Amino acid sequence: MDEILKNLPGLAKDKYKENKKFFFNLRQKTPKDLDVVMKELHDKEFAKTDCLSCANCCKTTGPLMTDKDITRISSHFRMKDQKFIETYLRVDDDGDFVVNSLPCPFLGGDNYCSIYDVRPKACAEYPHTKSKRFERYGNLTLKNVEICPAAFNIVEDMKQRVSLKFKGTKRDY
Repeated sequence: MDEILKNLPGLAKDKYKENKKFFFNLRQKTPKDLDVVMKELHDKEFAKTDCLSCANCCKTTGPLMTDKDITRISSHFRMKDQKFIETYLRVDDDGDFVVNSLPCPFLGGDNYCSIYDVRPKACAEYPHTKSKRFERYGNLTLKNVEICPAAFNIVEDMKQRVSLKFKGTKRDY
């Protein structure tokens, strides 16, 4: 896994222009069955991917925490929301709450999440490849393929499976 994670940023960079164009075109002409295809690709990839052997998302990025996330996790710790915020969170450049340190303070040395049952929505849905109306997640997916080997593989498979047709012909992306 270390070798894959070492090479992933370079692979993602090599595919960036192609992927960006593909996601732009995907928003312009979204196939009707995209969500079905994405669920199949997601399920297929995660049947063979062990997130616990990687946890790169938890080591390199901090999830956005909604007010609901903060209340749920604070309650789990039997803390007041404000104390949880002061202890574990900071405000990012976009004005959102994110964890104040990386790797995530809730990630254990065994790559298990200590708050898994109450984890933030962003973590539960990561890498968002099974999200409804996936075409809306192009910019986020462009970032996720740099971090998550499964997301990278899903996007590569998606480009093979999803045919984008414009004016009756398949368009290069």
